[in-house]
Amino acid sequence: MIQFEVCCGSVEDALTAQEYGASRIELNSGLSLGGLTPEIGSLLIAKEKTRIPIIAMVRPRGGGFCYQRQEYETMKKSAVCLLEAGADGLAFGCLTEKRKVNLPLVKEMTAIIHSYGKEAVFHRAIDVVRDQKEAAEELIEAGVHRILTSGGEKTALEGAKNIASLQAEYGSEIQILAGSGIRSQNVRWILSETGVSQIHSSCGGYRKDDTARGNGVSFSLEGVPEWNDYEIVCAKEVKAMWMELCQEDFSTFIQK
Repeated sequence: MIQFEVCCGSVEDALTAQEYGASRIELNSGLSLGGLTPEIGSLLIAKEKTRIPIIAMVRPRGGGFCYQRQEYETMKKSAVCLLEAGADGLAFGCLTEKRKVNLPLVKEMTAIIHSYGKEAVFHRAIDVVRDQKEAAEELIEAGVHRILTSGGEKTALEGAKNIASLQAEYGSEIQILAGSGIRSQNVRWILSETGVSQIHSSCGGYRKDDTARGNGVSFSLEGVPEWNDYEIVCAKEVKAMWMELCQEDFSTFIQK
């Protein structure tokens, strides 16, 4: 069975994802920054109103993944708060200045997550490491359950061969979750080319909020199609993705 995870930035996104076919949610804030730690209130309400697993992001800022001591202490505190609030797992990533897995910190975070009996997910920080296979081996050693990756490329389409290699070599020891640039138009190709049984997508769309600008002041986001837009989960895209996944038995594509 294919696991279909949708990246959500709000409770509304989570409800949309569940209603139209997602099997798991990754809950964030700050999607325009690549996803940051969500508010506890968002997680609490999402848990009340949904029935599918919710993985909460633990990321204190945008940019890279080499954290200062106080940032890491914040991550640990956030991890405990999110787990106490009912998160079914946490997505996080810690690297050294040399773009290698910060193994001591990863082990410490993973131990916290394990103490609650929840899933530890290493996010796309793995896509900027110098050696993905070395990183995968270290994450297996640390007890991480799952890796979210685009195969070290900008999108999973470009990194499909690398994702396939990770799945073939390490898929029996750690779950490989393909993500970045996956849409309903290409999801079948991604599954067939990589052999993974899990995909991650933002299923992104946009909504306008005209209060983003006024009186010569602008809070508009960069990188959106039009001024005043902000990103949401698109119900139509979630449903289209779900329908693609339901069209045939993808088990024939999964590498043994």
